Amino acid sequence: MTFLFQPFEALSAQALYQILDLRNKVFVVEQQCIYLDTDYKDHDALHMSGWSIQGDLLCYCRILAPGISFEKSSSLGRIITAPETRGTGLGKKMVDEAIRKTLELYPAIPIQIEAQSYLLRFYQNFGFNPIGKEYLLDGIPHHEMVLNP
Repeated sequence: MTFLFQPFEALSAQALYQILDLRNKVFVVEQQCIYLDTDYKDHDALHMSGWSIQGDLLCYCRILAPGISFEKSSSLGRIITAPETRGTGLGKKMVDEAIRKTLELYPAIPIQIEAQSYLLRFYQNFGFNPIGKEYLLDGIPHHEMVLNP
């Protein structure tokens, strides 16, 4: 498996289609979230994607610079693994690599995320700490979390 890091302009139409397809399969259909996934932050994101040797998209997240999602923090978002890869450790490997790349791009700047509440422990294992109270985002309970470098 290979991780690619690409700005929006470098994504091929095929890659973008596969990314949006996976995001829709999980965020819209599986999680029954009837809100738009596209939010125009994709244009400003660095897109991290993990691909199989056969060319299948296995995992994805986007890295956002400070000022896009959070004023003073960089951010990871749309963190996702294909359903068939869950339980393999791929999600942990992806988040580790996403944190590494984000800190490389934005050293000494916190990384902030909007984590689905059921994943708090998962993200705490990487050093993220919850801030504030639980809230609904697109009808799903979330917590903001921050990782201080």
